[in-house]
Amino acid sequence: MLKHRGFPGRLPGTDYQFTIRRPNPKGVTPLTRRERYADRKPADRRADAGFMSALWEQFGDKPFERGNLDAGRLSWLFEREIVPAEDPFDSASYEALLVIDVAVAQSSFPEIFARWSA
Repeated sequence: MLKHRGFPGRLPGTDYQFTIRRPNPKGVTPLTRRERYADRKPADRRADAGFMSALWEQFGDKPFERGNLDAGRLSWLFEREIVPAEDPFDSASYEALLVIDVAVAQSSFPEIFARWSA
């Protein structure tokens, strides 16, 4: 499992986890699309934005390996802002390649991309 050096382990000041320390001995948690409803808590929305910001800062529009990125946190963005970068895609692999769909990410998190384009 690739460990993304320099990637934040969690959202600062919270317990929202961004990375995992070691592989799951029971097997890799597969990525699944989780629905984000309009009534989500503000803290959950900040966690999504913080994670997206960290992904953009670390990888930009280049493909990246899933590695030690938290499956739960990725799943909130999966198949929207984060899409598979390979075909066939194995959602239960630490080596799976993902990429940010920049157009969707910009519309979902305009505040993040406004900072980078300014």
